Amino acid sequence: MSNYAKVIIKGSPITKSNFKLHNLNGRAILPHSSGKYHDRYALYEQEIALLARNQNPDVVFSESLIALLRVYYKSEKRHPDTINITKSIFDGIEKSGLIINDAQITKIFTEEYYDKENPRFELELFAESEYDFSYKVVKRTTSLKPKLYSPIRKNILSDKTSSSAADYQKDKLDCNAENKRDKKSKKNSSNSLMSSEMIICSICNKAIISDDYVKADSGKTLICKKCFNKLF
Repeated sequence: MSNYAKVIIKGSPITKSNFKLHNLNGRAILPHSSGKYHDRYALYEQEIALLARNQNPDVVFSESLIALLRVYYKSEKRHPDTINITKSIFDGIEKSGLIINDAQITKIFTEEYYDKENPRFELELFAESEYDFSYKVVKRTTSLKPKLYSPIRKNILSDKTSSSAADYQKDKLDCNAENKRDKKSKKNSSNSLMSSEMIICSICNKAIISDDYVKADSGKTLICKKCFNKLF
């Protein structure tokens, strides 16, 4: 039984971490002959499977494994996130039959490099029953120049934040204006309702609160008792 294997696949590594496609039954699928751009994810896995098996004939791991992965990108500025690169690679290794299940990888160490002339990835697999893995982090005697990163969508996020703030203020103003209109409308409706229900003296034009009034002209004219007494 083999306890070691090495796979080298040329070409800049790609990742399918952000790709999601489902069939009519809701099952995730990875098309390879649709003629679309996303076919490359399945074709890349097929390439890995073919070359991994060709480079390691008759090797099949069934136990837990230690993996050392070195990825060499063509460009230092534009490349997939290394933290997401392992999914496509190990799915391809599983399809090759080199491993039974990618869950066998219990320890993994990934390194990122750049090679403009020969982008690739190199993967070494070690049987955990025969090999151990250790690492250490030490402080440099001489500091290197920091490699600084910035958000990929910084401007978009900034625009969205500004836009969101502006939209919030606009919505707030619209809401306040609408509330004022509602209050005014309710007040007018209330006044109209009060006016329609209120009894007004035809002489003093004051509201008649109680039943202390008399009717004249077949009920069309209402006179409060105070004004009525002044008439005589």
